Amino acid sequence: MTSIFLRSLVYNVLFYIMLVFWILVGLPTFVMPRAAIVNIAKLWGRSSIWLLRVVCNTKVEFRGTDKIPQGPLIVAAKHQSMWETFALLQFFDQPLYILKRELMWIPVFGWYLKKADMIDVNRGAGSRTLVNMARRAGEEVRRGRQLIIFPEGTRRAVGAPPHYKTGIGQIYADSKVPCLPVALNSGLFWPRRNFMRYPGTILVEFLDVIPAGMDRREFVALLGNMIENASNRLIEEGQREQAELFGRVPTPLAYTEKAPADPA
Repeated sequence: MTSIFLRSLVYNVLFYIMLVFWILVGLPTFVMPRAAIVNIAKLWGRSSIWLLRVVCNTKVEFRGTDKIPQGPLIVAAKHQSMWETFALLQFFDQPLYILKRELMWIPVFGWYLKKADMIDVNRGAGSRTLVNMARRAGEEVRRGRQLIIFPEGTRRAVGAPPHYKTGIGQIYADSKVPCLPVALNSGLFWPRRNFMRYPGTILVEFLDVIPAGMDRREFVALLGNMIENASNRLIEEGQREQAELFGRVPTPLAYTEKAPADPA
């Protein structure tokens, strides 16, 4: 484990150095169309994935990429770590994120988010503000963008009980576009709130598209079942790989958590 700790240390240092590098490289995009800054973000994502493989021997396998449709889309992904926030960018032409407002306040980095026309939201705001956020997201998606959203609202540790918020249903109803569910097991190799980066293979699976027009509640139930069933399968596959590599699973399952209140 000493080697893994040292590799994790090196990766984390290089990860933020690389982030600063791409921020500096991307400065000219402030006077260019939005597509230019999106391309810089994709390069950052790809380089971070490459660096993780080189330094930590953490590979990635994307499955079902042939199921990704073109045009306006909701991309609803399981959220176990920071990794998927940049790893999914490369597959979409006009990605859109809903971000907590505090990220917009970060010097330079926050300016990039504004330039990329991301949607910021005050998590402590009332229900009316959240409804307005959902409507704006729907409008942006109908213009042809792909909303990459994490329906549980925050990172959930591997093994934590799922908690899908109703906001995703509102956005689905407002946008009237298909939804692409995404399952993954990234939390085994890049645990949330954890310094370690474990070797192995991060698995990401794009599932069958859910067509537009479903009842909102039925949609949320179907989406949760699809993502959870597939993610649990990928987690079991990842744990078998870890057991072969280490003789045990280094990333423990989460303790049972009390599901947070749904502000949406």
